[in-house]
Amino acid sequence: MLLIIGLGNPGAAYKNTYHNCGFRAADALAEKLGVTIKKSECFALTAHVFVNGSKVILAKPQTFMNLSGKSVWALASKYKLEKKDIVVVYDDIDLPVGALRLREEGRPGTHNGMKDIVERIGTSEFKRLRIGIGQPPANMQLSDFVTSRVSPLDEPVLKDASSKAAEGLFSLCNGESFQSLMQKYN
Repeated sequence: MLLIIGLGNPGAAYKNTYHNCGFRAADALAEKLGVTIKKSECFALTAHVFVNGSKVILAKPQTFMNLSGKSVWALASKYKLEKKDIVVVYDDIDLPVGALRLREEGRPGTHNGMKDIVERIGTSEFKRLRIGIGQPPANMQLSDFVTSRVSPLDEPVLKDASSKAAEGLFSLCNGESFQSLMQKYN
């Protein structure tokens, strides 16, 4: 079984913001898999699909970013998942806009959603796919930047990054190893 979690903030006010890159990638993957993420469970919207005989759960936590761990922990507990079966997709200010980085584990950095996940599930040993959003402008607070609408200049770059992330995750669902994807996308 594989649990793929796209991080973001729920609600129309946060749609198309930098912090919702994980939601965008999850939606793009759902489209490739022919499902809609709409089932409400474990503080998230989910979709369940079988790919080559293996169950894949796509999830978009509805707890707001800083409490994402509540949903991840609930889903991992409900489905008795091992940490190696979890992939979290999220925005990263330390990467250039549109860059993708895959890691099998790591520190949460400045990302409060990731900090909450690590704290609640008790480990940083889970897979992650980071989508670069770049640094905030010099005159803007980090929290204001990540919750701001994606600029017209960044929009096509982040749309492409979401598509590439979905392609990689689709390959993972179809049996490609995470190590192979790391070599391909990093």
